[in-house]
Amino acid sequence: MLSLFLISRVIGYAALVYSLGTTCTTPLGSGTADPAAPFWMQDIKHQGIAAFNPNSTTYQVFRNVQDFGAKGDGITDDTDAINAAISAGDRCGGGTCPSSTTTPAVVFFPRGTYVISAPIIAYYYTQLIGDATDPPTLLATPGFQGIGVIDADPYIATGQFYDNTNNFFRSVRNFIIDLTQTPASSATTGIHWQIAQATSLMNLVINMSTESDTAHQGLVMENGSGGFLGDLVFNGGKYGMSVGNQQFTVRNVTVNNAQTCILAVWNWGWTFQGVKFNNCQIGFDISTGGGPPQPVAAEAIIDATAVNVPIFLRPSANSGQLDGSLVLSNIKLTNVPTAIGLFSGDVLLAGGTTTITSWAQGNIFTGSNGTGLYTQGYIAAPVKAAALLDSAGNIFGRTHPQYADYAVSQFVSVRDHGAMGDGVTDDTAALKEIFAAFAGCKIIFFDAGTYIVTSTVTIPAGTQMVGEAWSVIAGKGSAFQDMDHPRPVVRVGAPGSSGLVEITDIIFSTIGPAGGAIVVEWNAKQTTQGGAGMWDSHIRLGGAAGTNLQAANCPSDGSGGTAACKQNGLKINLILLSSPVFSNLP
Repeated sequence: MLSLFLISRVIGYAALVYSLGTTCTTPLGSGTADPAAPFWMQDIKHQGIAAFNPNSTTYQVFRNVQDFGAKGDGITDDTDAINAAISAGDRCGGGTCPSSTTTPAVVFFPRGTYVISAPIIAYYYTQLIGDATDPPTLLATPGFQGIGVIDADPYIATGQFYDNTNNFFRSVRNFIIDLTQTPASSATTGIHWQIAQATSLMNLVINMSTESDTAHQGLVMENGSGGFLGDLVFNGGKYGMSVGNQQFTVRNVTVNNAQTCILAVWNWGWTFQGVKFNNCQIGFDISTGGGPPQPVAAEAIIDATAVNVPIFLRPSANSGQLDGSLVLSNIKLTNVPTAIGLFSGDVLLAGGTTTITSWAQGNIFTGSNGTGLYTQGYIAAPVKAAALLDSAGNIFGRTHPQYADYAVSQFVSVRDHGAMGDGVTDDTAALKEIFAAFAGCKIIFFDAGTYIVTSTVTIPAGTQMVGEAWSVIAGKGSAFQDMDHPRPVVRVGAPGSSGLVEITDIIFSTIGPAGGAIVVEWNAKQTTQGGAGMWDSHIRLGGAAGTNLQAANCPSDGSGGTAACKQNGLKINLILLSSPVFSNLP
């Protein structure tokens, strides 16, 4: 009997190895890619699917622009080929299909220089990604026609492609955008970015004219509702950024040699952290007297530096008392004569070579008193825990991991190892086996798709995982329907665990009814600063195809029944002593 037991164990282990491939025991370690090799994303096998697309078996999620005729040789006009890559598969915009969750796309640009003569149209639910090891250049021609080299919301005869507050799921990464061949006097823009949540710009350089009459603009945003910008460099231009949007988070933005670094047109509330201004005439130019639907209401500027900038911040008000609220924290000025100067020429706060530790204007509220005390001046600096600061004393942040130094052989595909991602198959067991086999020794690549789980799946400490066009993990079934006994769909780290966790480009969701779902429970504690977190990953409930929580399922008159329309009990639960870093997690 013992021999039969051992034989059965051997057979069982062999079956596991067969289903998963060779399991790995060696820690992943550092990247092993040849520095001359393309970015891993170019060469990895692409077999992702759009689970709810009517033609899911043939629809192409990943598109390499060179497969559609783009040359990237710095000579050929690649505009039409790039837009063909973006629009292939009955993808569209404008009045014909203003939004869609069934047509995700990753549009990849290998290294090279792509000549652009008209806007690249970034459709809804699109990631435009350049080679992270050697970012490609998008070179605007001297005769470029259009608002921006990349246009996320084109103007058309009937208005615009998209409602600016319903323009979700966009990402642009790893590009150099060059406007220097266009006339300096033309109002050419690097990126027209009128968007909403679940959007990001990262790792971009935009080069513009430094002529005195330049009208170039790096980034234009006139409306919208939220998002994230990070690791951007603007060189030259009339404005590095001209922005108006309800709310935004901006991190690690450098502006060099612009006339105005950042023009703030209007907002509800923006946070800037880690901005650097060099040799501009004005740092922040802030409108306090107009703009749709209101002027700038709130601006928080944290850990900023300015060098050789005559005026760091200029509100448009001509009086000492400004509209809205303003907070400056840890602002280091070098040869900046005026820290805050009004349009009238009056100096509200002198500059020099100095550090503004903590200065604010606006109403300060104390206790339960609902009447604020208007304050304008230095205030007590907030106490910042050491764990929140980097080695320079700034608030710590970490850029979205892209694994540019890693080779394709260091990744493993979930679809290669039993998971289907088709929005129908129960992938619970397959994902559990994949995490058990590869966490800590491979980067786990979630090919595009919707992965159904019917019981809690734990992402163990040590996991690095990457989605493709926001791969979806969706909880479904009776396990997530009991509101009195809620359960996590995904548990990040077992209770009490610690270690590295990196999750990028994943959507966590439910398929209704799921009134007892805790969509994400986070247990993992980081062992190194920033070592456990999620970047450009989102919790999305309802609205999307396949969720059973669209208008037809849950009509506004309530005739669909409330029980069927319950989507979750809690979106995210941070367990005591866990320590995640989240970036762009709407």
